[in-house]
Amino acid sequence: MGFKMFVVAVMVGFFAAAQISSASTVPAFLWSPGFSSNELKESVSYQIMSPKDLANSVLSQGGWSDLLCSERKLERPVDLAIVFVGRELHSSDVAGNKNVDPALLNLLRGSFTRSNFSMAFPYVATSEEETMENLLVSSFKEACGHDLGVSNVAFSESCSIEGGDFQKLANLHSINDHLVSRMEKRTKGETDFVVVCHGGFQSLKELDQPFPESEILKEVMSSVEQSGANYAALYVSDPFKSIHYPGYKELERFLAEDTPKNASATAQVCDEVCKLKSSLLEGVLVGIVLLLILVSGLCCMMGIDTPTRFEAPQDN
Repeated sequence: MGFKMFVVAVMVGFFAAAQISSASTVPAFLWSPGFSSNELKESVSYQIMSPKDLANSVLSQGGWSDLLCSERKLERPVDLAIVFVGRELHSSDVAGNKNVDPALLNLLRGSFTRSNFSMAFPYVATSEEETMENLLVSSFKEACGHDLGVSNVAFSESCSIEGGDFQKLANLHSINDHLVSRMEKRTKGETDFVVVCHGGFQSLKELDQPFPESEILKEVMSSVEQSGANYAALYVSDPFKSIHYPGYKELERFLAEDTPKNASATAQVCDEVCKLKSSLLEGVLVGIVLLLILVSGLCCMMGIDTPTRFEAPQDN
């Protein structure tokens, strides 16, 4: 009985750790119908990675260094590198969740399987302090030498990206017009870079109702395909952006200014992956403590030597 309880406790601990991991991470998908960077058609990376690691993997394994970096050129480059940042999916939703829009999952699954080249990153750690789009773009710039070697860069107005004088796209119509215009003006051999973020797009039928993410992604990819551009697409989710604490930056700046001057300048900062690992470690430690309590209780119960029957008192 004790061994069975031990096995059950271990299984519960691993299940809890898996739930913490999937709840704290988001998925990312990379695909291209006509562009392939290596001989592999489909690949999946199951390691937990930060947004910077994701950007480096997209550049190296996905071949985007040939598209975004000025010193790298292809014989037949892709016309458009597009990034779509969603706000709905968690890693646990990919395996199946009734609360998730099935149209979004089917759209991503169809784009992933029908493409000539595709990669999946199920576990990408997010940041509550900085948006996913800003982390990706800054990582692309850093890896390419602080400059993107593309002919045109445009972002939707719903994206929050720091620095740079980039073209802003207000709605789905402007995105479609931009893609068509760039297809006509783009010089052969050049690559455009477009980032679209879910949020701020409203339905044409009901102006006060926002577009669901699946409809926005479908409209954007339909515009890309109708423009005739040879493209490579990256989808990544960032649902934690909606959790915003007013005045956080001001509070952080105040605390930084109030720090004593003799404080250590080499203090280590815990990034997203560090925070995720610390959460997992906390869950494992709690599971170990509960397991020890369970084993101790079973041992105490087994150690009690209680007689099975009592003798009747003898009469004097």
